[in-house]
Amino acid sequence: MAGRIFVISAPSGAGKSTLCNFLIKEINDLSFSVSYTTREPRKGEVEGHDYFFTDKKIFETWIKEERFVEYAFVHGNYYGTSKDYLEKSVKQGKNILLEIDVQGARQIREKFSDAVLIFINPPSFDELRKRLVGRGTDSEEIIKQRLEAAENEMSASKFFDYIIVNDDFGKASKELKKLIEKNIN
Repeated sequence: MAGRIFVISAPSGAGKSTLCNFLIKEINDLSFSVSYTTREPRKGEVEGHDYFFTDKKIFETWIKEERFVEYAFVHGNYYGTSKDYLEKSVKQGKNILLEIDVQGARQIREKFSDAVLIFINPPSFDELRKRLVGRGTDSEEIIKQRLEAAENEMSASKFFDYIIVNDDFGKASKELKKLIEKNIN
């Protein structure tokens, strides 16, 4: 039996990484797909665990070679999912969790019609701003770009199968876990 693909998307700062980390720890039959990116690692990020870090020239070569099942250029950097890894994993019956942006989610839906797309909304735009500032990882200009992108991302949430509001981590994580478990083949 083929595996299932679960896509989690959200504006930057909505808590998708924290929720994805929770899911991987809580659901044994779920594997995390590590994306490739051209952005610099943040403090504490580990190569091969959080992302595979590469440069733009190599990434663009891989795009031409069609090595990505989905990719996007977001906030000045590329992000993408290995086509080979995802196709092999699903064929082997593995359930895969992807933490990707809205553009990538649409590309996944085009290629895998049975993928489950889940959008994480922040409780409010003001709370999203507080979270981004509170992280202390981005400049004011980057925060401004992320907030502008968030408006577009949140309006695209209607494209997703499910929407979960992350206003309380305990509540959101339980709701998300239940949703994934219900949809695992």
